[in-house]
Amino acid sequence: MKNDSDYLSGKDQACHKVITTVTGSIASEEIGFCHSHEHLFLKKGPSAVIDSSLQIDDFDKTIQELNLFKAVGGTTIVDAQPIGSGRHSQWLMAASQQTGIQIVASTGFHKLMFYPENHWIRNADADTLTELFRDELENGMYTDGEEAWPVKQIEARAGIIKTAADIEGVGGQYYRLFKAASHAAIATGAPIMSHTELGFGALDQIKLFTDLGVAPSQLIICHLDRKMDNADYMLHVASTGVYLELDTIGRFKYHSDDQEIDLITKLIEAGYENQLLLGLDTTRKRLKSYGGELGLDYLVKSFLPKLEDSGVSKDLIRKFMHENPGKAFSKRIFTT
Repeated sequence: MKNDSDYLSGKDQACHKVITTVTGSIASEEIGFCHSHEHLFLKKGPSAVIDSSLQIDDFDKTIQELNLFKAVGGTTIVDAQPIGSGRHSQWLMAASQQTGIQIVASTGFHKLMFYPENHWIRNADADTLTELFRDELENGMYTDGEEAWPVKQIEARAGIIKTAADIEGVGGQYYRLFKAASHAAIATGAPIMSHTELGFGALDQIKLFTDLGVAPSQLIICHLDRKMDNADYMLHVASTGVYLELDTIGRFKYHSDDQEIDLITKLIEAGYENQLLLGLDTTRKRLKSYGGELGLDYLVKSFLPKLEDSGVSKDLIRKFMHENPGKAFSKRIFTT
């Protein structure tokens, strides 16, 4: 397994862009074709009580899904499930080893509704959480943590920090969590991927992150395309310099793919093509191997050809799927 130090050399200070996957570090240009937000596994727990589609717990079926992705040229998937909320870190590592798909895993936290009332995420102080997130980024993820403080650690490391807020926004209990994530990001250089509720509250999140010292280029803001009437708001969000993650593709309860393409076109015309990332934000109901209707080959087989037919060039599509993820999911490693 490669470590970040394998990419560091020379006597003068230099900044190296590296991406941490569950099987080791890669150079940013090795990311290949990347889905920027998926859920490959989800243990049975509070999430499944809220929504049965939030249980993705058959290893062999997920392997089938990853092989569909690989068959259409897929290289890397970013898994957005953080510690203590159903993440299956051991399976993420095993799935990557078995299929050859590079998987970037998440530490951090999800919306509080996905944790029991007595869960440690609700009570641990910011400094303690910062150290936990750093530990997972630097030393290895934990395989437990759903019921008690995590103790079982493996060598596979997280590559990003997941954060989330609900309609409550970044105040209340969430402030402590966002503070911990920000401090861990600054200490490690790891990017932050942040959940917004239906695309709302992004600017408040960005202001808090940047007030705490996180660079906009280190931020990936999710779900901004949930509501089409967010288009003008998205332009304002984009003007801050963060990455915009569009992951409502093929989610027809929200809108059509044609509407998604119109939104992408608007962002391109405004000059924000270097900040766009695409994904499917998969659930059990959306994975073919679990009986769902889309599958991890949907972007390649259906959406991207339609996007190209609309007038978006192959070069721009490559940027969304290769170059932008390579930059967004890299952490900056300095050496002297």
